Amino acid sequence: MKNVVFLFLLTQFAFSQQKFERDSVIQFQKNMNEHYADSAKSPLKKKDLAVFKELEFFTINEKYFVTAKFIRTKKEKPFEMKTTTSRKPIYVKYGELHFEIDGKPCQLNVYQNVEFSKIDEYKNSLFLPFTDYTSGVESYGGGRYIDLEIQKGKNWTVDFNQAYNPYCAYNEVYSCPIVPQENDLKLEIKAGVKAFKK
Repeated sequence: MKNVVFLFLLTQFAFSQQKFERDSVIQFQKNMNEHYADSAKSPLKKKDLAVFKELEFFTINEKYFVTAKFIRTKKEKPFEMKTTTSRKPIYVKYGELHFEIDGKPCQLNVYQNVEFSKIDEYKNSLFLPFTDYTSGVESYGGGRYIDLEIQKGKNWTVDFNQAYNPYCAYNEVYSCPIVPQENDLKLEIKAGVKAFKK
């Protein structure tokens, strides 16, 4: 089995923004396609890589760039996050993000990997996994991820246009965190990467 550090996107692809920037999303998509086309880095199976052209994304939509009220949760106990394999990395709930999309209130928990938080390069890195009504239909059934950095103040921005699939959406040899049940959104997030058509 291959273990995957899902923070790799933070330094390579994701762009922290205080306001919506379409060009940043375009660059995010370009970088992802280059990564997946690179035989030395791609998670794709050889047969899929041989015919790979580009990932499919939802249309970029500013509606899915949200400003959320961040609530820091204290005295949270670290826990083993379930994965698609027997691997159980240790995470801690770092806080809650409260926001609205189309007038509907939403809440997502954001997590910090305890092991990575001890490494300077990743000490400000956070993990935001989620599922929504597109999961298993237009997007990957196991949900998608967003990489965040710790932001200042009580208002944080989240760009769902930069949501990506776990590696196991492309190749079952990888070990991927399973989205916690509490991070299931009761609406469609038509933004970010779509399901991979094999």
